[in-house]
Amino acid sequence: MTANACRFRTAPRPSGTPHPQRSRWPALGVLATGMLMTVLDGSIVTVAMPAIQSDLGFTPAGLSWVVNAYLIAFGSLLLLAGRLGDLVGRKRLFLVGTAVFTAASLLAGVATSPAVLIAARFLQGVGSALASAVSLGILVTLFTEPRERARAIAVFSFTGAAGASIGQVLGGLLTDGLSWHWIFFINLPIGLAALAVAVPALPRDRGLGLRAGADTAGALLVTGGLMLGIYSVVKVEEYGWTSARTLGTGAAAALLLAGFFVRQTRARTPLMPLRILRSRSVAGANLVQMLMVAALFSFQILVALYLQQVLGYGAAETGLAMLPAAAVIGAVSLGVSARLGARFGERNVLLTGIALLVGVLGLLTRVPVHAHYATDILPVMLLAAGFGLALPALTSLGMSGASEADAGLASGLFNTTQQIGMAVGVAALSTLAASRTRSLTARGGTRAEALTSGYHLAFTVGTGLLVAAFVIAYGVLRGPRTTTA
Repeated sequence: MTANACRFRTAPRPSGTPHPQRSRWPALGVLATGMLMTVLDGSIVTVAMPAIQSDLGFTPAGLSWVVNAYLIAFGSLLLLAGRLGDLVGRKRLFLVGTAVFTAASLLAGVATSPAVLIAARFLQGVGSALASAVSLGILVTLFTEPRERARAIAVFSFTGAAGASIGQVLGGLLTDGLSWHWIFFINLPIGLAALAVAVPALPRDRGLGLRAGADTAGALLVTGGLMLGIYSVVKVEEYGWTSARTLGTGAAAALLLAGFFVRQTRARTPLMPLRILRSRSVAGANLVQMLMVAALFSFQILVALYLQQVLGYGAAETGLAMLPAAAVIGAVSLGVSARLGARFGERNVLLTGIALLVGVLGLLTRVPVHAHYATDILPVMLLAAGFGLALPALTSLGMSGASEADAGLASGLFNTTQQIGMAVGVAALSTLAASRTRSLTARGGTRAEALTSGYHLAFTVGTGLLVAAFVIAYGVLRGPRTTTA
């Protein structure tokens, strides 16, 4: 067992109350359900956007805020929420976050105007941030034995990896069969059931107490910096990378974040003790994750757009076409990833998974305008098994360098870098694809050919990001041949 594993096992619990062994797996089910709701909410909306626009009268620019409002709130609050979980108790924050998310889902479902829906989406992002930021922190304190922890993380990671595909299928079916309102109403029974099980199943913890230091100034700096930075990135497609608005908001965000890091070196009780970044596992895994998530946006979103806009698939048909990816991700992450990690080490499993994902995007750079599903699309879906290998291993490595006292912080940091990677991927890859499409259309090319060429460019850049992630993982991350904690 590694030194980090020993530290997890011997460090005192914040609550001082041991958690019954039999309750750990129901607790994992609650945490995975919370993750599933978060991921579903990010993808289920995408296929319902045309119906929402038609019903509520959104302008094309305003419609993007149905996604952006959620993304800004979620991404900017994760780090603060992770620290609050350490201070006030992770179980308490998870319950509050799940309750806020469920109530906001009801508000979104009954929305009759763009303003109400955008406000509800922002509140959903707040609730998701509170619940998601502490989920990994709870998980690593529940499962201290390396092999069981690997299995638990595989389950947790699977819900995130497969949730996007499930969300697209479910969103298409609900929108076509009922109405777009039900993509939000579906969260109500899930959220209420999660709350009912979470109360007895999750371990009680008192937290360190607010007197341990909440670093109000640091919280304002990092939340403001992340919120402004994510705002500037998600608006790139509208204003461009070199516009005064983009450069101005980007510079302001950079100044706020620089001020945050300076503050952390001087604060008596910093929000994010910089010691956590001294761990090669923590720092390296977070950097690799940002690159991976930015690249894999082109798989999860651009493939769906390609199927609809180039091949003419419907919303439900698109989701069903991507189901094989969810199936192989589930089979690998739940069936073999933990055993492979135990035998060969998470670093080696991660490298293998990234290599498979490079193959996924490499194939997509050559997908034709008139593609056949069985020969051109299905092989890509099957190679998505790389998700099932890479994500559980990366999650284990990302949490391995944090002590139990910092588990909530490490969880919030890991989720924050995931959202930063997603925001950058959304802006950069979609902007590149749209720019190439406009250029070719202006030269007289057909729309299908121009769209396909734009997606090819995005897939090529995504492949480069994955290659960079592989190089960093190989050079920075280290791990024994047995599973790290």
